[in-house]
Amino acid sequence: MIHRTRLRPIAARCLSVQPILFLGLLIGCCPVNFAAAQQAYPMLMSIEPVAAQVGESSLHTIESRYSSEGTYRIIVSGDGVVGEVVPPESADAKPTPQSLQVRFNVADDALPGVRDVRLATPNGVSTIAQLVIAGDPIVVETADNDEFDSATPFAVPATLCGSLEKAEDVDWFKFSARGGERLYLTVRCMKLQDRIHDLQQHADPILTIRQANGATIATSDNVFGADPFLCHTFDEDGEYYLEIRDVRYQGNKFWQYAIEVSHQPYATAVFPLAFTPETTEANVAPLIAGPMGEMPVDRGKVTIPPASLTLPEAVSTGIRTARLRYDGGGEQAVAVVIADGPFEFESDTGNDTPETAQEVQLPAGIHGRIERPRDVDCFAFTAERGERFDFEVFASRVGSPLDSHLRLLDAEGKPLQLNDDLRDGKRVYADSRIENWSAPADGRYVLEIRDLNLRGGEGFVYFLQATTARPHFKLYSDTDKTLLTPGTSGVIFVRAERKHGFKGEIGLEVSGLPPGVTAESGRILAGAHTDGCIVLSAADSAVPDVSNIEIRGVSEPDGEQGGDVITAVATNYQEIYQPGGGRGHWPVEAHAVSVGTPADILAVRVTPNEVRLKPGESVTLEVELERAEGFDKNVLLEVVYKHLNSVFGDPLPKGVTVDSEASTTLLTGGATRGKITLSASDDAILTEHQSFSVMANVSINFVMKATYASPPVAIAVVP
Repeated sequence: MIHRTRLRPIAARCLSVQPILFLGLLIGCCPVNFAAAQQAYPMLMSIEPVAAQVGESSLHTIESRYSSEGTYRIIVSGDGVVGEVVPPESADAKPTPQSLQVRFNVADDALPGVRDVRLATPNGVSTIAQLVIAGDPIVVETADNDEFDSATPFAVPATLCGSLEKAEDVDWFKFSARGGERLYLTVRCMKLQDRIHDLQQHADPILTIRQANGATIATSDNVFGADPFLCHTFDEDGEYYLEIRDVRYQGNKFWQYAIEVSHQPYATAVFPLAFTPETTEANVAPLIAGPMGEMPVDRGKVTIPPASLTLPEAVSTGIRTARLRYDGGGEQAVAVVIADGPFEFESDTGNDTPETAQEVQLPAGIHGRIERPRDVDCFAFTAERGERFDFEVFASRVGSPLDSHLRLLDAEGKPLQLNDDLRDGKRVYADSRIENWSAPADGRYVLEIRDLNLRGGEGFVYFLQATTARPHFKLYSDTDKTLLTPGTSGVIFVRAERKHGFKGEIGLEVSGLPPGVTAESGRILAGAHTDGCIVLSAADSAVPDVSNIEIRGVSEPDGEQGGDVITAVATNYQEIYQPGGGRGHWPVEAHAVSVGTPADILAVRVTPNEVRLKPGESVTLEVELERAEGFDKNVLLEVVYKHLNSVFGDPLPKGVTVDSEASTTLLTGGATRGKITLSASDDAILTEHQSFSVMANVSINFVMKATYASPPVAIAVVP
């Protein structure tokens, strides 16, 4: 079983996969009984308080839409944080189904930063919420701190937790500071809401430091997204106040915040930014945020301590999280790039023009910095006619304020290609990428990098990677969870983004499944095909369990690929509902597969389970549902994952389509039988044994659906 969601009628549909797949039952197309399903997985809305301290055990409340009753496991990303359900204090206590008491136990060596949290319940695994792991004591706002005179007291250092729970809510905290004392105040609020599936509007907090007489001495609004940051040095001893509110004076009980108040500098990035997979430790320069979040702070006004990195064990290249340790104490998480060498550093000599460009030999990774406003960095290289390269800038994605603009010039300085923002899967970033560039002739070429708005400074660092362009692919699974029940199946759609002429077949693999769950991994067919699916099936004897899986694609060598095996690990997306009903996506660390208790549909059976079509022929699949006793609501049958005129998951061979007029897909009034008619066009691509599944979709409420799937069905298109 898979749970999926449906957008509002006005919203455009984007790529998505179970359990939050948005299916073809349109609100405006046919009557729907929202609240039709009897079972729904929890959608996490908030964790209160939203922070837990390193080395401590603390109680928290997780709020959700739909019941979290029966939660048997709490899954926290990373190492060193374990969650457990806190049972009611007495047998007579009646817990609120949408409110769960939990305890987080944080190890002494847990890495500070933000973690993904989800629940495993009998109704399936939840969406994701986020928890801050902080190094300093947690202080929770008192109930009466809406007034200046009743501010919640705290001692520095501390992490202040609360919520902007109602309109015109203003939270006050008070503390003492000494003259000359410098404090760093980091707010985490709006950014914590990125992965909340159904929070239509995000907070926009503003932070202010006031004197005891109410006078403002510092304020910050948007620094990290909408979240504020302040670095302030106090002029004199005294009592001071912190004020936090939504800049619009709006409120929502799910708008939790954590304000980390510390003497420890806050590094938004490090230099250098990239390291080889073999590197385990490295000395780096932390790039410290300045008084209003600018990068970095003036080194003449504050001493920036030396620091070192402990790098994660790298199983693949890309952006990873590392542990930054300051000499003298203190640590935090920072983003770094794991990349294959060799590496070069921008030279100290001027390289501002194509004529004075620094000579480099490709392939290589270049560490550089746009050290002043209007600075331009140029790197020259030689290439032979037909040589192909990829050029990619890592900066914004790893904490640098640089909004890169990348140009490729010929020897005379004539622009050949340029890029501002790049797209990675479903998201756009301020970094730059030029792909599969082919040298038009033997000669000298120049890479030019600058800030889009001609800003610059010591913190505007980057890593420019130049690699030989080869055929390859990227994989995306637009879901972060698959929900099964005993004896049922679920389907994961996987989409390939083919690069640099890659046309090969991609075999799909999955590892880490729970006990009792098996996979028909399927494939993405060669040529113009982009989609494939993995059908998971739970045995009748499977018991409630959950585990994180990895989805991988493998393309075996052929002549076109030069004899190399090409592999890629899929990026998982959780579906996000944007303000106004728009639909977005956010990458999450893991895809969770859970086995829950029997639900509204006990089985989806398809006859036959193997079909062979000739071009121009049609075949009808008979579909039978086994409904739970008393469940008689509408069910929609689908094979292709689509919405409106867009298709987001179609594992069928090119030329094979669903004939909607010859199919019976909407089952009403408790009906259990339908049919799907598949037709092959005259030019359908010949294919052997391609797997797909028939989905049965049940409306849960205005935005959600529960999806159940048949065991795998095989289709072949034969001469």
